[in-house]
Amino acid sequence: MPEAKASKSQSSSLNRPPIGFSKETSVPSEPQEGHWLIVQDDKDRREFPLGGEVYSIGRAPNCDIRLHSLFVSRRHATLVRRQREDGNYYYRIVDGDLKGQLSSNGILINGRKVPAHDLEHEDEVMFDPRVTAKYYRLRRETGKSGPIDPLDVTLIDPAMIEESED
Repeated sequence: MPEAKASKSQSSSLNRPPIGFSKETSVPSEPQEGHWLIVQDDKDRREFPLGGEVYSIGRAPNCDIRLHSLFVSRRHATLVRRQREDGNYYYRIVDGDLKGQLSSNGILINGRKVPAHDLEHEDEVMFDPRVTAKYYRLRRETGKSGPIDPLDVTLIDPAMIEESED
């Protein structure tokens, strides 16, 4: 299983995107996606960049994403990467482990208890009232690539513009 590395932040807010991704970020030459899980638990706030196939989430020390709370199961949930038709991917969160062992308290996605859920941008996952995570799927769109077309211009005829009287 991939090893998730968390980057720590002093802020306890889950309402902002991960560091390094913002609307002001410059546009790269190719489309890119970034998948992040931002966890807030009894210990602190941690940012987990996602890219691997499967992540175990829970209280057990050998979980890929470890949650710090006595009210979270040892193997509380699992993230599984799934492929989209367009070549991009997304993550599905499943209650418990992949062998069918469910967590004690389940998972709530955006306030609804579910056994599994295909995560969408800014979905909130609640493992217990004090342990939450927010999922971010950040996509950077590319602009028009290639050389500038010198004939791709808009010409305005001065006769087309109405003059207003002030």
